Amino acid sequence: MTQTLSRETEGKQIPDAPTRSPIALALSDCRVLIGRNLKHITRNPEMLIQAVSLPIVLLLLFRFMFGGAINLPGMAYVDYLVPGLVAVSIGFNSTTTVVGVASDLTNGLVERFRSMPMAGPAVLVGHVTAGVLRSLLSLVVMVALGLAIGFRPGGGVLGWLGAVGLLVLFASGIFWLATLLGSIAKTVEGASGLGMILVFVPYATSALVPTASMPGVLRVVVDNQPVTVLIDAVRALMNGTAAGSTGWLALAWWAAITALAAFFAVRKFHQRSHG
Repeated sequence: MTQTLSRETEGKQIPDAPTRSPIALALSDCRVLIGRNLKHITRNPEMLIQAVSLPIVLLLLFRFMFGGAINLPGMAYVDYLVPGLVAVSIGFNSTTTVVGVASDLTNGLVERFRSMPMAGPAVLVGHVTAGVLRSLLSLVVMVALGLAIGFRPGGGVLGWLGAVGLLVLFASGIFWLATLLGSIAKTVEGASGLGMILVFVPYATSALVPTASMPGVLRVVVDNQPVTVLIDAVRALMNGTAAGSTGWLALAWWAAITALAAFFAVRKFHQRSHG
């Protein structure tokens, strides 16, 4: 058989194996790692419960326990509350990503990946994309429940598209920050503690109450931090009120944060995985 094949190929040019560009290979690696993280979500009910139950509990808690004590001129409290709680839930969901990245770095998985011809950042892209998709699930659940309990947004189609676009950008920035914290953490337990930073930051905003009732110094800090700007822009777009400059400021803030977080996360992950 070998001799026959040799005679048939003798004097003939054997075509080279088809090659793929480095970009195509990197995209393929990202697709595989995204699929891996999505399978983790479907196979771990705890992750789905976290993504779905938190929005439900928070919305019901603030709507019915505290909503009666908060009066807003010209707006129902539930209309004010829902956009803010979406940002809060994104921060809460990011803890899973912090722990997941730290686990990949400490349990030997990254060392196995290094033996394969794959793009290193694909691991982080997989975590970030899965996190953004979990956040979109939380958004759908919260809006659906909000509509059932009185949420009546006045924004049009373009307003909602703008709001969802800003939330996707915000979620991308938050989850890239989560991968950075996961790459910094030395242990999985330490990663869980670092992740609480991203949980509490959205609470120090206008998510739950207007900033006008806050003390002077605190109000200045809260009004000018990037999460507040994002929440105010999303709230205005969802409810059809004037967004002013908050939309462009939110876009600028979170585009910059996402780019910087991605750069430093990839750099730190590379250092840890090759250290």
